[in-house]
Amino acid sequence: MDAADQPLGRLAVKIADRLRGKHKPTYTPHVDTGDFVVVINARSVKLTGKKNDQKIYTDYSGYRHGLKEIKASVMRERNPERMIYDAVKRMLPKNRLMREVFQRLKVYAEDKHPHAGQSPARDATHPPASPVAKPLRAGSVAGEPQPLV
Repeated sequence: MDAADQPLGRLAVKIADRLRGKHKPTYTPHVDTGDFVVVINARSVKLTGKKNDQKIYTDYSGYRHGLKEIKASVMRERNPERMIYDAVKRMLPKNRLMREVFQRLKVYAEDKHPHAGQSPARDATHPPASPVAKPLRAGSVAGEPQPLV
């Protein structure tokens, strides 16, 4: 999947569904039927609103005063893969199956990745929305409401 210019949350939903296998007719919640997912261009994922400056990622070491807070803009520079990893991990169920499923997620900051030998396919179930208008029916005029069929 290409993360370029896609909102982080919407992308994470698509990835989580693929990892769990919800796109397959044989989906069962307690059985691991998902696919491997390779995400490229994690550095250019889109955050809406003011989240780039206001969203905070936290780490806690376990020691007193061990809380580290990092803004999303800094996280995008240092470790852009973690933004997608965190979003997807929080959308998966918290159990043993999630730990197995989560290992099949591979995220890369740029468009180069070592999985070319496996010939990964583009995501065909969720194509990007095209801004092309739908053609009018024969005999209809622009601006007139078209009858429902």
